[in-house]
Amino acid sequence: MKRREKLIKLLRLSGLCGGFALFALLLLPGALLIFFGDSNSSVENGERIIPPKSIHVYRTALGTVEEIDFEEYVKGVVAGEMPSNFAEEALKAQAVAARTYSLSKVIRSGDGGYPAAHPNAPLCDGTHCQVYRSPSELESLKGSAWMKDGYKKITEAVEDTAGVLMYYNGELAYQALFHSSSGGKTENSEDVFVSAVPYLRSVESNYEDAATHKNEKTSLTYTALAETLNKKYPDRYTGNFTPSAIKIRDRTDGGRVNIIQIGNATYSGSEIREALGLKSANFSISKEPYNIVFTTNGYGHGVGMSQYGANGMAEAGFDYKEILKHYYTGVSVY
Repeated sequence: MKRREKLIKLLRLSGLCGGFALFALLLLPGALLIFFGDSNSSVENGERIIPPKSIHVYRTALGTVEEIDFEEYVKGVVAGEMPSNFAEEALKAQAVAARTYSLSKVIRSGDGGYPAAHPNAPLCDGTHCQVYRSPSELESLKGSAWMKDGYKKITEAVEDTAGVLMYYNGELAYQALFHSSSGGKTENSEDVFVSAVPYLRSVESNYEDAATHKNEKTSLTYTALAETLNKKYPDRYTGNFTPSAIKIRDRTDGGRVNIIQIGNATYSGSEIREALGLKSANFSISKEPYNIVFTTNGYGHGVGMSQYGANGMAEAGFDYKEILKHYYTGVSVY
């Protein structure tokens, strides 16, 4: 019964759940195998989900909803989220992560309940979901020469992994998160967000030599620091403090700041990152007579796949499945 319910839901998402077609599919022997795969075939473990043919995406600039072919949407996301000069296996890993993440948003949204950021659609084209750019937008941004080279490379990576998703214990890996670079180690999900997700565990990211955001420094006066934090977080007040009253109290498994004390108040590293516009919560501090300097490594929240780490692994000879299984602990990829 569970399989039948899942099939019906996916048929609805695919636009195929109509009258005779649904009746026939539910009765035909082996119909479920079309959608989920034969348990005796080469599929690894669990049921295989076939993504819908098309999805609805909220186009932020226009305030409209557009129906887009699902695999074409994945191409637009990979083009929007990862440089085309990255290695082929890294682009494939990004394609699978993007496909998994977007399908999970479609499934979880059901027939409605969309957030205010993208009304009337389960996905948007911005950073709230994943950055998506249509072919015409990409040509306008990057030029016709890039379309013949960069977009062609991305298209091949997406098509080579068409329909491939990540699963955990036989279920879709709903939180296929990724970020630009980790600074050497990724984060446990609960150290950045609310929930502990079993496949979003802190792992080493040893192939980030080419990452662009390293040892970036942000300097501001102690007065500016206090004013910024008091305005951003009015529920906490730093009070008057000296440099000695600024201390990093705790770090996460991934090395990011967990708790920092500034005067009378305490903050998470993520709160400091947001308030000061830092690239990462993976920072150290140095205290000068009049200024404090934050030195950051990595770019992004640090949970899930490091894109620069994935590219480094690809250049070192790892294939896309090995990359994904490294950054998403315990997943299957098929």
